[in-house]
Amino acid sequence: MKIIFMGTPDFAVPILEGLIEKYDVVGVVSQPDKKIGRHQELSFTPIKKVALDHNIKVFQPEKIRNDYEEILSLNPDIIITCAYGQIIPKAILDFPKFGCINVHASLLPKLRGGAPIHRAILDGYSETGVTIMYMDVKMDNGDIISTKSTKIEDSDNLESLHDRLSLMGRDLLLETLPKIFNGTNKRIKQNEEEVTFGYNIKREEEHIDFNRTSREIFNHIRSLCPFPAAYALLDDVEVKIYDSYIGNKKATSRPGEICAIYKDGIGVSTKDGEIVITCIKMAGKKKMLVKDYLNGLRGESLIGKVFK
Repeated sequence: MKIIFMGTPDFAVPILEGLIEKYDVVGVVSQPDKKIGRHQELSFTPIKKVALDHNIKVFQPEKIRNDYEEILSLNPDIIITCAYGQIIPKAILDFPKFGCINVHASLLPKLRGGAPIHRAILDGYSETGVTIMYMDVKMDNGDIISTKSTKIEDSDNLESLHDRLSLMGRDLLLETLPKIFNGTNKRIKQNEEEVTFGYNIKREEEHIDFNRTSREIFNHIRSLCPFPAAYALLDDVEVKIYDSYIGNKKATSRPGEICAIYKDGIGVSTKDGEIVITCIKMAGKKKMLVKDYLNGLRGESLIGKVFK
């Protein structure tokens, strides 16, 4: 079977690597390279790097809806996408014999969209997973072929859940493809009444609102760790917050007020109690554990200050 793979970020890398080991990947489509850093150096996408390492032809159209003929000239039997980043035109969807399928990081129809892993943690989901689905012209709307679920533990953050779901997606895809090729796969319509969305995180959503519950703030912090990281202002200076746990204090101070200093963190009042912040990055400084930040400080001098 001739496969074209379409993807861009790190999440899709194990999935492409798994396909390369088992099948004939004749082409890879990825987003255009970006200039990054102060020197604006051109950076290849993670998927492009994998493709070049295996001498696979790479396509990077600015707008795939206008530039796809060369891709289809490879005459793929199936097109597989994962976190590609552009809407696929109907001319591509209708071309391969075995269709276009997508690896999506949620249990559809829950969390359609570009940030399902962030939103699963942020919105307090107890479980999530991966879905292999047929693609259609609407976003993450196609028929479901297979799914696999995983619990979201309190020890999870964005990074750990991202990495686990990426490997799950690879394994589920490799289990599912033979059934697609021999015609024994399932095809289940999504229940529109159960649809939720995992839209991309906006800058304003990175800011922590301490008027929310401790559980909501705990979820907020870990849903954005390690990137882009939640933040709050202390003395009008931005503090990125990477890790925390729910404390034992009852709500006695105004939300956002530093109410306690511990060996491992700073206790901050919330709507219903306390959140203990344990890993931060002060503006212009390196990321550090709060216990290291407190070295050389009189921790008591922070009591009464307010995160805004």
